[in-house]
Amino acid sequence: MSTAQPTGRTRDDDTRFFGQPWSLVHIFGVEMWERFSFYGMQGILLIYLYYSATQGGLGIPEAVAGGIVGAYGGSVYLATILGAWLADRLFGSERVLFVSAIVIVAGHIALALIPGVLGVGVGLVLVALGSGGLKANATSVVGTLYAPDDTRRDAGFSLFYLGINLGGFLGPILTGILQSTLGFHWGFGLAAVGMTLGLVQYSFGRRSLPAAARVVPNPLPSSRYRLVIVIAVTAVVLIAVLVLLGVIRADNLAPIVIGVTVVAAIAYFTVILRSPRIDATERSRVWGFLPLFITSVAFWSLYQQQFTVLTIYSDKRLDRSLFGWEMPVSWVQSINPVFIIILSGVFAALWTRLGKRQPSTPVKFGLAAIIMGSAFLLFLPFAGGGENTTPVLAIVGILFVFTVAELLLSPVGLSASTKLAPAVFQTQMVALFFLSVALGTAISGQLVAFYDPENEVPYFSILGVIAIVVGVGLLLAVKPVLKLMKGVR
Repeated sequence: MSTAQPTGRTRDDDTRFFGQPWSLVHIFGVEMWERFSFYGMQGILLIYLYYSATQGGLGIPEAVAGGIVGAYGGSVYLATILGAWLADRLFGSERVLFVSAIVIVAGHIALALIPGVLGVGVGLVLVALGSGGLKANATSVVGTLYAPDDTRRDAGFSLFYLGINLGGFLGPILTGILQSTLGFHWGFGLAAVGMTLGLVQYSFGRRSLPAAARVVPNPLPSSRYRLVIVIAVTAVVLIAVLVLLGVIRADNLAPIVIGVTVVAAIAYFTVILRSPRIDATERSRVWGFLPLFITSVAFWSLYQQQFTVLTIYSDKRLDRSLFGWEMPVSWVQSINPVFIIILSGVFAALWTRLGKRQPSTPVKFGLAAIIMGSAFLLFLPFAGGGENTTPVLAIVGILFVFTVAELLLSPVGLSASTKLAPAVFQTQMVALFFLSVALGTAISGQLVAFYDPENEVPYFSILGVIAIVVGVGLLLAVKPVLKLMKGVR
């Protein structure tokens, strides 16, 4: 007998995967391998860009390299718009997810096999497009596994988040070993192998997903197909021309992505709020999502500095010597996933036990911003030290605080975006949450230019205090925000 309800969602009595629907294991798996390849590659990307040619790198200035990494990271989440639109209007989430996995494999192969700046350009564009399509739609597919009133939803998203971080833990460790022993392109090659494994695994399990995962909620009329093709070709040509004319350059990628993301977010909110296909309750919930969006931007602009400022900090300020052996720089990026793996189950169990008594989504977001700001203030005792003076245990402790903040916001944000979404904008509301990540990530790349190792106190203190103020502001506004959310907590 089928486990699918008439709505296409899994029945509440399907608890075969740690109390969650069995279909979750297939999305768990492909996302785990995608994160393995994504974080494995990103763990060595920044140092590849700014290391000298004699070290196997490209010799790009650190501030420019940080901007490229931030812009790339922001572009990944910005690409969720395209992935969400393709799912909602043309193909459905599950099909877009599958094709996106293929594109990611191609991108990692390009990074591994094509030398120099050309390989970086081709590889990062493909990985950004593929990861954007996969991320928004994997989350949306997870949402189809649960009925709207299923109290397992937040716990299921936390378990899904565990899969993300299993990949995020192993990726930087293994690519870091290959990079430090055989060279950067071997590390990029391992990322390609990992994503290929994820693609193969998912291709066998995708058929068992509920029918709701393949539904196109807002089909595009066939009469508009030609217009869409013309717009797509025009956009590609325009970007190519701007690159050739020098308008889009490596040193201004971050502010360009920031600007595009701000415009996209405003446009998205406007389109959803003005749509005649949503009712008053759905419209109110979208307004309730706005303060969560702003808080999320503040959070990610600090958190994503793990891949920009913290990478430079780990390369130059961190004492990575362990019993005469030097730990690869990328290994620092595996610390956070370790804590996620340990704590995600704890948080999932906590939300499950508390049930309807757990803190509301705005409270979780506000606490996340406050804790994230506090984590930046923890860098202050080590400010002004020389090279290799910060002990590894200090970074471990700071990243533990990062993790607590992340678990209060990221899986909760994914869940909230599906709960607050109007029926015809399910995947695109998930994309809106990822737009907040895109904006925060691009800002994290731009902020590298303001980081001065000789005078770190203003940098860490100002950013930390700003995040705390944003979090306190949201906590003070919890009641009106919940009123807008119309029964969603």
